Amino acid sequence: MFRAGRWRTACCPGLTASPLDEEQAAGPAKVFKALGDPVRLRLLSVIASRGEGGEMCLCELTSALDLSQPTISHHPELLRQAGLIDCERRGTWVCYWVLPSAFDRLAVFQRTPTAAEAVA
Repeated sequence: MFRAGRWRTACCPGLTASPLDEEQAAGPAKVFKALGDPVRLRLLSVIASRGEGGEMCLCELTSALDLSQPTISHHPELLRQAGLIDCERRGTWVCYWVLPSAFDRLAVFQRTPTAAEAVA
């Protein structure tokens, strides 16, 4: 999971601060690889659209994306391994939610430094 290592918002000011070393690149690469599949990107979007603290059951994801349960069930596991979502089994179903810091960690790579930061 990309929580390990040094890839965190507080210590990684973005791509423009300095080149990433191999260790710093490993975590984000796993996340971007997970998001590189359209089904997984849609899954994350559907789960995140529930808002903070919102969750979705696998049965809801299946109907929301109009895909079969076996197709859907494989993809959330990859999002979970990348540290974007978490889950809990409830009876025969699994419920998923977005981890609160997931989008903060992704935002680091979209951030453009201010003029003051660029000079520092």
